[in-house]
Amino acid sequence: MGVTDPLRVLALEPFYGGSHRAFLDGWANHSAHAWTILGLPDHAWKWRMRHSAWTFAQQVARRAAQGESWDVLFASDMLPLAELRGLAPPSAARLPAIVYFHENQLTYPVREEHERDLHFALTNLITAGSADAVWFNSQFHHDDFLNAAETFLRRMPDHQPLEVMTAIRNKAAVQWPGIDSSGAPTEHRDGPLHIVWAARWEHDKNPEDFFAALNQLIAAGVDFQVSVLGQSFREVPPVFAEYASKLSGRIVHWGYQDTRGAYQSALQSADVFVSTAQHEFFGLAAVEAMAAGCFPLLPRRLAYPELVTDSDGVVHDQFLYDGTVDGLAARLQELARKKRQRTLPLATAAELAARCHWPARAPKLDKALRQTWEAASRHA
Repeated sequence: MGVTDPLRVLALEPFYGGSHRAFLDGWANHSAHAWTILGLPDHAWKWRMRHSAWTFAQQVARRAAQGESWDVLFASDMLPLAELRGLAPPSAARLPAIVYFHENQLTYPVREEHERDLHFALTNLITAGSADAVWFNSQFHHDDFLNAAETFLRRMPDHQPLEVMTAIRNKAAVQWPGIDSSGAPTEHRDGPLHIVWAARWEHDKNPEDFFAALNQLIAAGVDFQVSVLGQSFREVPPVFAEYASKLSGRIVHWGYQDTRGAYQSALQSADVFVSTAQHEFFGLAAVEAMAAGCFPLLPRRLAYPELVTDSDGVVHDQFLYDGTVDGLAARLQELARKKRQRTLPLATAAELAARCHWPARAPKLDKALRQTWEAASRHA
């Protein structure tokens, strides 16, 4: 194979939906390589991690028997890679393998630490150990996982394989995901400041702080509108019902937008995107909002400072707040004044987000994938 020939990529995604699917489909659609994507439905994630190696091994064996072949394997953190390599036919089991960590089960938030199933954490760690390259979606995630993994191994009563951490660190890298570009951000209409919050309706996204800050705006007499987007599940924090009533005259959008177009339209109608998350491995919603023309207001924690640091290493502090309710409320009041004065700056945020547009990200990911294949080929 020549150095410029497209690689044949076998992509295995046990949780083929949401951001996992958007990532794979987006990259494949903009990639110079040739992709075979095998995916399983995005529900019952624990069962997906338990059985996906077996299921995919059977699917790959059938395709290999029909004459299909590949150059490199790409999988998400949901796949138990070591099991897949033990079950798949040799032609697939021996492929150079890259694992992409969208999240991990070692530091993913749980309400109580005793609820964490360490089997899944160990599966993630063994997968990282058996891969040729380990990619994380942010520097924060990279550091968070590797530090937690070493602490986890030291908890083992004996036979602590600490040497594996050196190997994993040496093959770990940060590769941001991409987003679909919707073209130029729309011009915002006149009117009060329109604030959007878009996250899962769960406690780790910290909606209580968001609504508490809005409460301060109401008390201060600030004129604003609000859109509360995101997916809700069986157990919804009660603060949503409370503020659905309290904010009723100010609400533009409330709840999950069931099409991509509706979600994009809601972002483009807003002025400011707010995050209050206590947990976030990357912050895709923030980048999408920035690309849509929103001013991001992000807590100075997690991966968020990375998102507003430019290629020269300059952190754009105007997009960060101190992570407190009072700090958020004060910044929102400031932005409401700027909106009235027509001095709300937006261009810089859109420029920062442009680094994640697929036409910019796909070539970088393609290059990194080829480098992994070349390195593995040299050592074959």
